[in-house]
Amino acid sequence: MGLFDKAKEFVTDPDNLAKAKEQLTDENVDAATDKLKEIAPDKADGAIDTLGQKAKDFGQS
Repeated sequence: MGLFDKAKEFVTDPDNLAKAKEQLTDENVDAATDKLKEIAPDKADGAIDTLGQKAKDFGQS
């Protein structure tokens, strides 16, 4: 089994998905997006906000 296969298995494991969703609270996502916006160029802010919203949506599903 190659590295790609192991990574795919890891991210599709139901236990790992459940653990990830536990960490995707609005507060954690907001903190992460704020930190990213501090170090990323200003032109990336819109994309970071969109990604943050998608993470929040995933965490609530």
